[in-house]
Amino acid sequence: MARNRNSSHFTATLPIRFVLLVWISSLPSISLAYRPGEIVPMSRSGQYHGSRTVWHDVVGRHCPVFAVNKEVLMPITKPVGFTGADPYKLSFQIGHEKLYVPWLYVINRKSPEVPMIDFHLKYSGNDIHGVTAKVIDMPHQYIQVHQDIKKNYWNPQQWPKHIIVRYTWEETSEIDVTGGFYVLFGSGLLLSFMLAIYVLQSSKDKLEKFVRETVAETNPEGVAAKAE
Repeated sequence: MARNRNSSHFTATLPIRFVLLVWISSLPSISLAYRPGEIVPMSRSGQYHGSRTVWHDVVGRHCPVFAVNKEVLMPITKPVGFTGADPYKLSFQIGHEKLYVPWLYVINRKSPEVPMIDFHLKYSGNDIHGVTAKVIDMPHQYIQVHQDIKKNYWNPQQWPKHIIVRYTWEETSEIDVTGGFYVLFGSGLLLSFMLAIYVLQSSKDKLEKFVRETVAETNPEGVAAKAE
């Protein structure tokens, strides 16, 4: 009898446990949340003439800072086997989410201007929602301030090269009315379904208990004989 009670209790509470599990799994991961001013980890890979480097972490001072617009001077080391005949390109992965930035041409990109990498990052709350990047010509006002960058960039013997990387952050709305409606509607259906199962299971257990007690009261001798 005790085993039946335990089994019935476990079965009755199973829907509630399932609902809690679904709810917990739907929560965003706390480990991926950022704080304003926190360094966002970044890694990069380079490719020259079909030879690609492994992903390696970028030094913290060259990484983006969450929700902070900034510019950094990033060094570009000389690729293995570099002859100047082919372009050299970089790719990046941003954040714990490893948001991928496709290849960006930074050396021998068939332009007379010094390149500059412009990152645009979108965020809301403590989460990064997207990142795009492109190579642009360094504005002339930058060149006037950083004359040495232009001089060293065009010197084939001067390595590492240095290029300016600009990080611009855009805050987006955290309110998604359509998405929120679907989440609430789906959660309501799920909870209603689980509650119905729980009520039916509880009613079944009470009904079986009532029938057993009624039978025992109306036929005590038969119950005693069966027990013997």
